[in-house]
Amino acid sequence: MATLDADLVARKLGYACVQDLILHLPMRYLDETHLTPLRDVRMGVDVQVEGIVVHAEVQNRPRRQLLVEIAESAAPASSHLHFRLLHFYPSQLSQLQPGVRVRLFGEVRPGFFGAEMVHPQMRVVRENTPLPATLTPVYPAVAAFSQNAIRKAVEIALQQADLSETLPDNVLEKLFVGCGYRRVGASSERSEPHHLPRHEERCGSYLTASYVLPSFADALRALHHPQPDADLNALETQTTPAWQRIKFDELLAQQLSLRLAARQRDQLSAVSLAGDGGLSERLLAALPFALTAAQGRSLQEIRRDLARPHPMNRLLQGDVGSGKTLVAALTLLPALAAGGQVAVMAPTEILAEQLFLKMREWLQPLGMEVAWVAAALKGKAKKENLARIAAGEIHVAVGTHALFQAGVSFANLTLTIVDEQHRFGVGQRLALREKGSEAGQTPHLLMMSATPIPRSLAMSYYADLDVSVIDELPPGRTPIATKVLPLKRRDEVVGRLRDYCQSGAQAYWVCPLVEESEKLQLRAAEESHVELTDLLPELNIGLVHGRMKSEEKAAVMAAFKAGEIHLLVATTVIEVGVDVPNAALMVIEHAERYGLAQLHQLRGRVGRGARLSTCLLLYGDALSDSGRQRLRIIKEHADGFAIAREDLKLRGPGEFMGARQSGQQILRFANLETDLDLLQAARDVAEELLTHQPEVADRHLARWLPRGLDYLRA
Repeated sequence: MATLDADLVARKLGYACVQDLILHLPMRYLDETHLTPLRDVRMGVDVQVEGIVVHAEVQNRPRRQLLVEIAESAAPASSHLHFRLLHFYPSQLSQLQPGVRVRLFGEVRPGFFGAEMVHPQMRVVRENTPLPATLTPVYPAVAAFSQNAIRKAVEIALQQADLSETLPDNVLEKLFVGCGYRRVGASSERSEPHHLPRHEERCGSYLTASYVLPSFADALRALHHPQPDADLNALETQTTPAWQRIKFDELLAQQLSLRLAARQRDQLSAVSLAGDGGLSERLLAALPFALTAAQGRSLQEIRRDLARPHPMNRLLQGDVGSGKTLVAALTLLPALAAGGQVAVMAPTEILAEQLFLKMREWLQPLGMEVAWVAAALKGKAKKENLARIAAGEIHVAVGTHALFQAGVSFANLTLTIVDEQHRFGVGQRLALREKGSEAGQTPHLLMMSATPIPRSLAMSYYADLDVSVIDELPPGRTPIATKVLPLKRRDEVVGRLRDYCQSGAQAYWVCPLVEESEKLQLRAAEESHVELTDLLPELNIGLVHGRMKSEEKAAVMAAFKAGEIHLLVATTVIEVGVDVPNAALMVIEHAERYGLAQLHQLRGRVGRGARLSTCLLLYGDALSDSGRQRLRIIKEHADGFAIAREDLKLRGPGEFMGARQSGQQILRFANLETDLDLLQAARDVAEELLTHQPEVADRHLARWLPRGLDYLRA
C-alpha cells in the first residue's frame, strides 16, 4: 500500500496522519498461527483449516449462494468440509476450481451436508505457504476499508512513527521498581529475588498493583503483534501488561492536559473578592434555618478561591435538596459588595425561573436588582432588561443559554454561576465566561451539579477543577419510599390518588418519556391530563410542559405551590428546581425509559415536607435488562453518590457526563472503574513532570494529543 493510501486510511479513521495509527489498537484477535485438521474440527469453534477444492457450484435455493466443498487431500478417504459464500463475485467462482488449495478461518456449524462454514475468511494458498508467526489483529474499522487495508496502514505507521520513550528513566524506574521489576535496555524483565528492593524502598513508588510495565515500543508490538502463546482473554479484556502501559500513558496525557489548563487559568487575572460587607449575615438572619456543616464548609472553600486574584474554577456538587442554591446565593454576595455583576445560568426555563424567583426573594431585601433573561422573554421587557444589564443597573442576571447570546452584554461581569453544568457544552461555558473578559479581567466561575460525580471521574475528567461537596441534607427532609409496579396496575394507582389528594396532600404525575419527538411527548402529557381529569373530577389537575409560554408555566407552578392544584401532570421540566413541600407523592409512568440521574432528580421533588413521601415507578411490559437494572438501583439506593457510581458502571463516562454531546474527549482505553491505581499513579507522575520536567510533559502530550489540548478547558 502506498503511503498516500495509508494517510487516507488514517484520516477516514479519524486521525491527523498515518503515524497516529500506532494508537489504533485491535479490539480482538484471530489465531491463524496453526491449522486444525478437517477431521478434528468441532462445532461452534473458530478454527483455521486448509484443503483442496473438490467441488464448487452456485445454488439458487433458498437464495443465490456459492457452495464449495474442500478435502484434506486428494486421497478418497480424506476428511471433507463445506463452506458457503452468500455474497460472492464471479471471479471467486472462476477462482475456486477443483484442485485449488484454500485456507479458511471461521466458525464451524452443522449444515445440510455436515460440518460447514458460512462466509469464512478465505485466501488461495500454495501447499507450503507459511502461517503467520503472531496472532492476527482485528481493528475498529470503517466501511470504506477492509481489515487487510487497515493492517497494512498500521504497519506503515509502526515503521514511520517515533516509538521512543517519552518518559524519563527516573519515572520508569519508579514504575518498574514498584512492581519488583528492573528495566533492561528498551524492555523490562523480572528482577531476581535477591535484587528485589526492600519493602520500605518500594513504598515510594507510583504503583501498588503488581504490573509489569513494558516500554512503550514493546507495549505496541505486544498489542499489534501478540505471540501465539499470548492470553487471548487477557488481551481482549485489556488486562495484559502491555495494555496497562498504554492505559497509563493515556491517563498521564489526560492529567497533564487538565493540569496545564488549570495552570494557564492561574495566569489570568480576576477581581479579588475578599468580603461581602456583612451581606451574608443579613441574608442568613432573614432565613428560618441555618446552614448545614457541609454548606458552611463548601462556602469557606469558595470564598478562599474568590479572594485570589485569579479566576476561580470550582465545582459545587451535592445531592438533590442539599441546599446548593443557598450556597450559590451566598457565593455571589462578595461580587455584589465589590460593585460587580453576576450571571446565573440554568439549562431549562423552568429551572432558570425558579432560580430567579429564589434569588429575587433573597437578594431584593438587600437592595440588589435581579433580572430574568430567557429566549421566551420578548419585546419591551426584554429590551429593558438587556439595557439595564449593559448599564450595570442589574446586579444579578438569571437565565438560560440566552445569557451568552450576542445581544447580551455586561458592564462588569465578575462571577458566573452555571447550574446543572453537565448539560452545557464546553463552548457554551466559555462563551459566558468571555462576556466578562473584555476589560482584561476573567470572571470567577462556579459550576453546580445535583448529579454527584464518582471519585474516579472527579480524579480524571475534573482534575482541573476544585471540587466542593455538600454531603449532607438539611434537617427535616423525610425519607422517600420507592416502589416499582407494573403498568397494568395503573388504574389501581389512579384510584388511590383520589383519596390521597383529598386528604390534603399533593402529587406529581410524570408522563412517559418519548425520545423520538418532543411533539409526541407533549401529546402524551396532554392526553394524560385529559384522561386523569375525566377519571378524577373531584380534583383540580394542572398541566406543565416545556412548550408552554413562560407566564403560563409560572402561573401553573404558583397555583400548585399555593395548594390550589391537587395533582400536577408534567413532563421532565419539573426534574430540577421545583420545591413544593406539600407534594409528597410522585408517579412516574414508563419509568424504565428514564436514566438513573433523571429518576433520582424527579424523585427528589418529593420528600421536602413533613409528610411521608412515596415515589411510584410504573414500568411497561417490554422491560429490557438495562431498564430492569435501573429500576432495581433506584429502588435500592437513596444516596445520589451510590446511584452515580452504579450509573457510571452501566453507561460509561461518555454517556454519564453527556460528553458525546458537549465535545469533551473520552478516554479510549482506560477504564475508570478498574484502573483507579493507574489513574492515581498518572496523577502523581503528572504533578512531578510539570513541576520538574515540563519539556517531558510537552513531549508526552505531543504523542497523545497531537491536535492540542482538547480536554476540558472550561
